[in-house]
Formats: sequence, C-alpha cells, structure tokens
Amino acid sequence: MQPTFLTWAIVVFGVIALLPLILAQWSMLVAPNRQRTRDLIIGKGENWRDKTHSRMALGASWADWMFFGPLFVAGSIGVLLGQSWGYMLFGAAGACSLYINIILWFTEKEYVYPSRGPLRYFTYYWGFFVYWGALAIAYSVARISGIDF
Repeated sequence: MQPTFLTWAIVVFGVIALLPLILAQWSMLVAPNRQRTRDLIIGKGENWRDKTHSRMALGASWADWMFFGPLFVAGSIGVLLGQSWGYMLFGAAGACSLYINIILWFTEKEYVYPSRGPLRYFTYYWGFFVYWGALAIAYSVARISGIDF
C-alpha cells in the first residue's frame, strides 16, 4: 500500500487542523484558568459554566496529549510508510476525532458558536475535526480493504 497524493493530502490536512488545537490544549494544561485559555477553548469572553465544565476541558486536553496525539502521529507515520498498521492507527485517530466532536457539539456549541460565528465554528472549532475524522476513517478502511486511489 504505497502512499498516494491523497494519503499525503489527508495527513497534511490533519497536521494543519491540529496545530491550533495543540496550542489550545497546551494552554489548557499549563494555565487552565487564564482568560486566553478560555478564549481559545470555549470562545472569546466566555467563562467556564462550572467546575465540571473546566474539568471536562482539562480531561479532554490530557486525553488528547496522552491518547489521540500518539495515535495520530504513529498512524500518520504508518500510512506514509504504506503499512497496514498505520492505516489502522490512522483510522482509530479519526474515530477519536469524531467521538469527541460529537460530545463537543452538545456541550460547547451554545458557547462557542455565538462568540465565533458559523463560519469559524463549522470550519475550525468543530468542522475540520469532523471532516478529517470521517475522511481518515473512510480512507483507512478503503485502503485496508484493498481499494487503491
């Protein structure tokens, strides 16, 4: 399974989409109560609804750094090497991306959407991760099934 242009495009799209997330998650890990962190995570000028809300964001940040990030990096390396294990890890990273963004749709939309607007919300704050996750899963399943692009 040699990597194709589409393989590279999906990996690069993932990296570009994840760079701002890395900044926001790192900010959450080192300074969770700073206003800049809240602006990055839930929307400009918004505050944590309660202690559970801030703990959920902190837990998601740790989970991203401990679980999703390594899956994404290892999966990306694997798909670029054309290895079947890479496609499995890449697809798993895509599933993680979809999973958390379904949760965030219900927990964060009412805060982030009004402060950022539909264009930003449906592209970066929510959309890019859903689009990339679905694409990573579909592409991984297709490649493992023997479909060449």
